[in-house]
Amino acid sequence: MAYKFIDNYREKGARKRLVKLLEKRGIEDKNVLKAIAKVPRHYFFDETFWGKAYEDIAFPIGDGQTISQPYTVAYQTELLHIEQGNKVLEIGTGSGYQTCILMELGAEVYTIERQRSLYERTIQVLPYMGYRPHFFYGDGSKGIEEHAPYDRILVTAGAPMVPEIMLKQLKIGGILVIPVGSEKEQKMMTILRVAEDDYERIELDTFRFVPLLGDEAW
Repeated sequence: MAYKFIDNYREKGARKRLVKLLEKRGIEDKNVLKAIAKVPRHYFFDETFWGKAYEDIAFPIGDGQTISQPYTVAYQTELLHIEQGNKVLEIGTGSGYQTCILMELGAEVYTIERQRSLYERTIQVLPYMGYRPHFFYGDGSKGIEEHAPYDRILVTAGAPMVPEIMLKQLKIGGILVIPVGSEKEQKMMTILRVAEDDYERIELDTFRFVPLLGDEAW
C-alpha cells in the first residue's frame, strides 16, 4: 500500500501551536508535550481533512471509532507517568496515534484492536512511520494475559466498570488509566496496584469516549 506522507513547515508549525494550546489547558509533562510535537497527527487523517488534524478535536476514522482529541491523548498519557522501557498495554489501537505517543516516551507497547479494518491499517501505517509496537487483533476488554504483567495499562474507550481480569495483569506498582461510566459519559480513573490484592483508585475529570466492547465490557 502506498502512502503520501508530507510533513513540512506548515504541519510542524501547527503542532507547535497545538502544544501551546495543550499547555494552556493544563498539560505540564514536558516529555508528553515533546511527543505531541513530534508525531505527525495528520498522517492518521485522509488527506482531504489534513486541515483538521491539529485542531483540538476528536475526528471519525471509520467503523464508528474516532481519533481522540489531542487534549485527551495528552491527559491520559500524563496520568500514566511513563518511564523509559515501561511495558505498556494499550486497549484500543484505533488510528495508532496514541500508540506512537507512548513509543515516543520510550515505552514498549502491546496494543490490541477489535476492529479488523483499523487493525489492518495500523499494522501497515505505523511501521511505515518507524513505529513497531506489538500488534494484536481481538477483544481488548480481557487484556492480553499471555504477555502480562504490565507496568502500565491504558484503555482508550469507555468501560461500564473496571475489568477485574485487567487489574490482575498489572504489576505491583503499576498504573491503569481507564474511563468508566455510561456509554455516553465517563469519569477518568487511575488505579495503582499497591499490593497483590490492594488497589488505590482516583476518580478524575469527565470525558466522552466510544464504548469499550467485549466480553468484559459493553
